[in-house]
Amino acid sequence: MKNQLLEEAKRELVNGHSKKRHPFRYFALATNENGKPRQRTVVLRKTLLDLSLVFYTDSRTQKIRDFQNNSEFSALFYNPKKLLQIRVVGKAELITDKEQIATYWHTIQESSRKDYTTNRTPGTPIKNPDDVAYKSKENYFCPVKLIPNTIEYLRLKRPNHLRVLFSRMDTDWSGEFLVP
Repeated sequence: MKNQLLEEAKRELVNGHSKKRHPFRYFALATNENGKPRQRTVVLRKTLLDLSLVFYTDSRTQKIRDFQNNSEFSALFYNPKKLLQIRVVGKAELITDKEQIATYWHTIQESSRKDYTTNRTPGTPIKNPDDVAYKSKENYFCPVKLIPNTIEYLRLKRPNHLRVLFSRMDTDWSGEFLVP
């Protein structure tokens, strides 16, 4: 049964990036900023075969600085129709391979590429939203790979909720049931 639940978690994560309206498309990502938790919503762009997750960001954001200081993360996904929560914990890795970056860059719609080209760093105060200016050639696109150490599956259901913690050892996953 545990293997079936891990397979279900994998399917849901893959559907999160492959199906536009899937609830796992947007997830809460937590990092550590000087000992304090910091959360934000990001877009799931890819689920790799090893269950690593990929999202994109501007290389000047606080989350990048957080990862440079402490690569640990927690990601939370929730599907309200299925009452299914998946929590992924592990270490983040900035993707620096130029070919890989180019491959991911070409998956972004032309109209969305400007999000990675602002003159000022994301989070910089401005007087008016129309004050945002963009660079024409340069970009700050940064794909990030989230490498899971654990995946926690929680299904809310009756008569009993179901909770399993999956832990990775090299390339294998083992699971143990937890009290919900």
